[in-house]
Amino acid sequence: MAKVMILGGTAEAGELAARLAGDTRLDTVTSLAGLTRLPQAVAGSVRRGGFGGPDGLAQALREGGYDALVDATHPFAARIAQHAKEAAEMAQVPRIKLVRPGFERRPDDHFIEVADMTGAAASIPQGARVFLAAGRREIRAFAERQDLWCLMRMIEPPVAGEEFPRGEVILGRPPNDPQAEIALFKKHGIEWIVSKDSGGRASAKIEAARLLGLPVVLVRRPKPPEGPKAAQLEAILDWLEETLFAAAAPASLS
Repeated sequence: MAKVMILGGTAEAGELAARLAGDTRLDTVTSLAGLTRLPQAVAGSVRRGGFGGPDGLAQALREGGYDALVDATHPFAARIAQHAKEAAEMAQVPRIKLVRPGFERRPDDHFIEVADMTGAAASIPQGARVFLAAGRREIRAFAERQDLWCLMRMIEPPVAGEEFPRGEVILGRPPNDPQAEIALFKKHGIEWIVSKDSGGRASAKIEAARLLGLPVVLVRRPKPPEGPKAAQLEAILDWLEETLFAAAAPASLS
């Protein structure tokens, strides 16, 4: 039986684990960093907690007898992606990176692309009301812009003593319905959207911005490490089939 580790925490990682759960040729373990809260349970075995850097991950791959590593972490998890590359090389375990496509660009979009959150904060005009779609550590660049009013949506509550922009915090996961986002933006008089180019299916805020004609400051995603990449789960399944079972009798991962 082949053993596969999935570095997870994303919807795609959960879907991949579910797709592989029924394959009797595989023992799949999904690794979740820290206390990641997911909207639904993950199929198969789950490991929680970090590895202590690439050396720790390499040791886990070797001692666990893993035959393949699938990095299905968030597109902005650059450090984890680099650690996965280095660990796989040290442990001599095949690795592939799932890189979901970025948000679709349309001719009528008003996207302002910037390199980072510091650039995003500098792009907003004086006195604007802004919706910030980013983690609490990432929005610190906006704390110095006291002329702005910011609506910040977070999954985890803020930590006492952290420096925050002026405005309001709402807790919860983003909705899938653009109309819900439109209602939220109208309620708070939002004029600008700040978002990372996370891509994927959680793009209701982008659709809402389009429908309202709002400008979106879009933070570019970091470049993934060198090595095999796939944009879709089907390509991951094909890679696993070829990597793990090419010499075996024909059988498709599903």
